[in-house]
Amino acid sequence: MQVRTRHTPTFGVARLVLAPGEMVLVDPLTLVATSYGLSVEVKGAGVKAVALCTAGAEGGWVDAAPVLPGDLHLVELDGTHGWCVSRLGWIASSSTVAMNPEAPPLQALFGGLEGFLNYAHGQGGVVLACFGALDLVTLEAGEAVTIASDHVMAFADTVQCRLRPSVPDAVQSIQTGEGLVFDFAGPGAVLTQTRGPRGLTTWLRANGVSSRS
Repeated sequence: MQVRTRHTPTFGVARLVLAPGEMVLVDPLTLVATSYGLSVEVKGAGVKAVALCTAGAEGGWVDAAPVLPGDLHLVELDGTHGWCVSRLGWIASSSTVAMNPEAPPLQALFGGLEGFLNYAHGQGGVVLACFGALDLVTLEAGEAVTIASDHVMAFADTVQCRLRPSVPDAVQSIQTGEGLVFDFAGPGAVLTQTRGPRGLTTWLRANGVSSRS
C-alpha cells in the first residue's frame, strides 16, 4: 500500500494505492471514492465496522477522508514494535497489520476491559487522522509528560505510560477516555492532536447546539 495525501494539513484526504489483488482495511465512515471495480466488503457493525477493500487484477486505489477536519499521518510498522492508536483516529491500515484491542499493553492500561485505544502490530502502514494539527512529542529516556487522553492520537509501545483521572471524583470512562490523562515517560514517540473530539462535543452541548437544535 502506498499512501498519497492531499488537502493537508486542514482537510486531509488519503489515497491508498494498491497493487493487483492487494487488500486494505478502512473505516467505512471515511470512504470517499474508489477506482472502478475495486471490491468493498463491510464487516461488523456500528463502531466496530471495517471495510475490506480489495484491488482487482490491475490494482486500484481508495480515497479516505476523516469525518473531522485536520491533518493525516502515516505510521510505518517494521515488525519490531507496535503502536497504541486512538480508535477515533484510525483511518486505514495494510492487511499485513494486525489490530488487537486485547494486546498486553492495552490489558495493562484498561484492566482487561475494552477501551478507547487499539493496538497495531506487524509490518505495513497505518493511516491516522487528527482533529486539528499534528504534534510529535519525542521523549528521551527518563523524560516525562502528562497529556489529556482526548489529545492523544498514538504512541509507540516503547513508551512507558499510565492512565489516571484528570480530576479526582470526576466522571471517567475507559471506553471513551473521558476524564482521563496519560503520564508518559521516554524513550519513545507520542503523536498528539491540537483539538479534542470530546472537547468539541462538550462545547456544542454547553452552547445549546445538539442534534435536536
